[in-house]
Amino acid sequence: MKGVILAAGKGSRLYPVTHHIPKPLLPMANRMTLEYAFDRLKDMGVTEICIVVGENEPLVKAALGDGAKFGVKLSFVRQTEPLGLAHAVGFTKDFVGDDSFVLYLGDAIYGYGFEEHAAKFLESGCANLNIVKPVEDPRRFGVATVDGDRITKLVEKPAEPESNLAMAGMYFFGPQIWSVLPDLKPSGRGEYEITDAIQMLIDRGHDVRAGVYDHVWFDTGTLDSFLETTRFLCGGENRIAEDAVVHGQILDNVVIGAGCTVTCDSIQDSVVLPGTAVHTLGTIHRCILGGNVNESIDLDGAILWG
Repeated sequence: MKGVILAAGKGSRLYPVTHHIPKPLLPMANRMTLEYAFDRLKDMGVTEICIVVGENEPLVKAALGDGAKFGVKLSFVRQTEPLGLAHAVGFTKDFVGDDSFVLYLGDAIYGYGFEEHAAKFLESGCANLNIVKPVEDPRRFGVATVDGDRITKLVEKPAEPESNLAMAGMYFFGPQIWSVLPDLKPSGRGEYEITDAIQMLIDRGHDVRAGVYDHVWFDTGTLDSFLETTRFLCGGENRIAEDAVVHGQILDNVVIGAGCTVTCDSIQDSVVLPGTAVHTLGTIHRCILGGNVNESIDLDGAILWG
């Protein structure tokens, strides 16, 4: 089984930081975001991985190389336009060939591995197995209706969900997916949706299943979710690089990268990216900071690149 990671997104909700550092490369708990994806794929024995990139291609390639330093073998393909997840998957057909593959969204972080789900997918011979997770408010997600472990219907962000099983950003596919992608039409928002492709597999009689995931799962695309994920990964401890210089009180959930200088009254629940210089007379709270930040006021709920 091969691995496909979708990492072409711009990360616009984390601008301006992601204007300077592509979102897949952003450090989380002082490790590159994509390193966590590599860990989960290697847990399943998947080491041959294709990364779908966009305009971030040069920086991502330069940072990752051939993958050897991460214990994987990397290939890259470029999504020519941001036209949805199914559109991005289409560019990996030559890489995947006749193999099955696991599709991983590059900004997702999971608290536990998927070995049992990978085994279930391979043993069942199904066309597709999707990781789903019970959530309190499924209206924000693609939602799976199931009969046993068979998915009978998928609806993207339904106003009245038929179940509480949210699609959790991890998918296992057999080669059957290549037969439906050419027939896919853009959704109302103009994108080729992976949920529509899976629904087409269902409509054509293929065996599509759900694997329930009972562990924590994070989408790291917003300030709140980025900091929440950081808190989880740090396990309640601060992560301060050995060469970082801090003048001020360090409170809880603080990550400060290598080569940083931080001057403030106090810092809490914040991430200072490697090489950053921060000077403020006030406090820093719930922030992601990069570059050269010089402010005379308290910083609260800010994403800044000075």
